[in-house]
Amino acid sequence: ENISDFSLNVTDCTQVVVPEEVFFTVAAAGILENLLILIAVVRNKNLHLPMYFFICSLAISDMLGSLYKTLENIFIILCKVGYLTRHGDFEKKLDDAMDSMFILSLLGSIFSLLAIAADRYITIFYALRYHNIMTLRRALVILAIIWAFCAGSSIAIALFSYEAATVIPFTILFPLMMFFILCLYVHMFLLARSHAKKIASLPSSTVHHRTNMKGAITLTIFLGVFLCCWAPFVLHILLARFCPHNPYCACYMSIFHVNGTLIMCNAIINPMIFAFRSPELRSTFKKMFYCSR
Repeated sequence: ENISDFSLNVTDCTQVVVPEEVFFTVAAAGILENLLILIAVVRNKNLHLPMYFFICSLAISDMLGSLYKTLENIFIILCKVGYLTRHGDFEKKLDDAMDSMFILSLLGSIFSLLAIAADRYITIFYALRYHNIMTLRRALVILAIIWAFCAGSSIAIALFSYEAATVIPFTILFPLMMFFILCLYVHMFLLARSHAKKIASLPSSTVHHRTNMKGAITLTIFLGVFLCCWAPFVLHILLARFCPHNPYCACYMSIFHVNGTLIMCNAIINPMIFAFRSPELRSTFKKMFYCSR
């Protein structure tokens, strides 16, 4: 709030305010859509595979992001009407809890995308040994480690968010993990053709290869959407910490609400990609809606 007030004095940029109704509508849509993904995977035993479990992990991360923005807006409304203060002990703890939820959502999304990318890589280049390498039990262990690490990191970062030593590693982690995933992609696509030629003599190899490449393309779309939706907010965190008094930084921070809306849009777009790219999920959704009717 102090940074926002100061920015009005050092820049002519007008604060862009997104109506609260838009926030709640987008957040509710994101939560419901990702909840449908979770229900579909639970109900359809054919989807009880490592890949879909990693997709569920990404869906949970998206739900947490939408829930965070919903709670934040409720908190702001209660402060405006006088039920809560901005500097009380209870409000401070509540704010730390919401910050922790936001960081958990971001870290969960990054590591879920990394797990999906690794799963696609193994599927393409180690197709014959995939079921021995990526078992269901091993996938659950990986998810347990990911979420334990993300939960611990989110609490630590939220508690020490005012320290530069905490903010810097957190913001560096975002481009570092994205760079690692991009390198994995480049390697994946460069070797895909040569690998396809080696297994061309195997039965159904062409169909299998096309299916795996379709999964890799889907993951590429996920990554692009994730970068577009989360990168502006991460940049906002960096600018708010290291150059809050700069007029150009303050001008960028005037679109804070827009950046927050982009995060929630990511939670809406991802389930649409799932439904559009996965025939098995589309079939499950049709059965779910048909039975409900």
